[in-house]
Amino acid sequence: MSLLPILCYPDPRLHKVAKPVQAVDARIKTLIADMFETMYDAKGIGLAATQVDVHERLIVIDTSEQRDQPLVLINPEIVWTSADKHVNEEGCLSVPGIYDGVERFDAVRVSALDGDGAARTIEAQGMLAVCVQHEMDHLLGKVFVEYLSPLKRDRIKTKMRKLQRAERS
Repeated sequence: MSLLPILCYPDPRLHKVAKPVQAVDARIKTLIADMFETMYDAKGIGLAATQVDVHERLIVIDTSEQRDQPLVLINPEIVWTSADKHVNEEGCLSVPGIYDGVERFDAVRVSALDGDGAARTIEAQGMLAVCVQHEMDHLLGKVFVEYLSPLKRDRIKTKMRKLQRAERS
């Protein structure tokens, strides 16, 4: 296993739409393991393959306190959403240090393949539902800051570019 570099906003590669995973083979299983290691190391609760510059429909999530409930969603599709929505404070490993409110469905049902390639359907509520929707946005080339006002988004872009320049010097 190895740590993967996480793309940082406003990197244009974060806006690529991911293609379906064709087969759950050794390459995908290695990618899953590397993504979990990267996510845990970065203290995140979710990571989409897009964020590590692999543009395939793959998400890893673990919202548990003990970090012992890994969830793999390959080629996920939302098949049901609750009627209710709430604004939740979100952050993102690709936009470090930035948190803001985003409206999401309270609950979702998702069909996907698991890490072994078996079809499954999960019902997610609360933090898990928010995380699933957030990560699925990445697969569509969307970063959570795009839900914010243009003014906030521009401020965040400026801040992120300054941080990236400072890290390079």
